[in-house]
Amino acid sequence: MATLNDLRRTAAVLPGSEERATTGGAAWFVRGKPYAWECHPWPSVPADMREIVAAELVVGVKVADRMDALALIEMAPDVFLRTTTPWGQPKVAFRMAGIEEDHLVELVTEAWRVQAPKYLRREFDNLGA
Repeated sequence: MATLNDLRRTAAVLPGSEERATTGGAAWFVRGKPYAWECHPWPSVPADMREIVAAELVVGVKVADRMDALALIEMAPDVFLRTTTPWGQPKVAFRMAGIEEDHLVELVTEAWRVQAPKYLRREFDNLGA
């Protein structure tokens, strides 16, 4: 099971990444664009999802497109949640208790890649990561 500290360690090695405290919890940004965040049970979240988010740690990440999110949800519907907000941006939320650390690293790194500019992606790739 992965933890928020595992997410922090992963984000710390991504060029240009910064953690910010938000009203919904911690969020990670690259060049001002969010790529990972703690989910919060906002009133705009559907009631069934709000119950899950209120009861346990749920993290959201950006994905390349909606099909990626749907594939993750189909692969592990008990871990990945359908969209928790009405925003149209491609993203997926998941229960941290159901994610292994290596999968968390992959999800966070790919979310960062979706938001990071080319020069930062190149810098990261040149680090041998």
